[in-house]
Amino acid sequence: MHTDINIVKKWAAENGIDVSDTQLLMLEQHQSCVLETNKHMNLTTITNPRDFAVKHIIDSLTLLPYIPLGVRLADIGTGAGFPGLAIAIMREDLHVTLIDSLRKRVFFLQKTVDVLGLTNVECIHTRAEDLARGGVGYDICTARAVARMDRLAKWVLPITKEGGTFLAMKSTDVFVELSEAQLVIKKLGGVVKRVDTIEISPGLSHCIVVVEKIN
Repeated sequence: MHTDINIVKKWAAENGIDVSDTQLLMLEQHQSCVLETNKHMNLTTITNPRDFAVKHIIDSLTLLPYIPLGVRLADIGTGAGFPGLAIAIMREDLHVTLIDSLRKRVFFLQKTVDVLGLTNVECIHTRAEDLARGGVGYDICTARAVARMDRLAKWVLPITKEGGTFLAMKSTDVFVELSEAQLVIKKLGGVVKRVDTIEISPGLSHCIVVVEKIN
């Protein structure tokens, strides 16, 4: 195993998250697929193995404690598959839908899912607002580094089921944009339950904004 994956293993142990050698291997395979494809298609600016492990893999896995068993999860604007594909690797009980508006990214994701042999993932080329018009609803919706909270709320809350949760992954300076988005969130039936600041590496933290869809 590469040193970067050992960082993930160490972090998981320190945070009470069970991760098997098979799951670590799959996370590493996902990383390899991203970095190989990144040579001819822009998927990430993070190519250093250690930074990739911390800022993509560990960053994604911090969502695991927020996700109940057996739910339908949608990752909006998934890009290279973070956090959605990393979560799907760790949680076979979930049905994960990876949503991206760029066809070539969705093609990459489907190819990676096939390489990994995952059966709990579907990849969809669409926009969240188009899904909303079709009346699709998910128990959990995630989004990472996609847009400001006011725009995200307009895209994501309409496809979040009543009683479901929207988990927005944000930088630690999220509070100004969150304040600006409060009216939109409320109008769309959401309520911000809490904002958790989580350290993913010494001196490096992010926020998880927990928005519940109440009506």
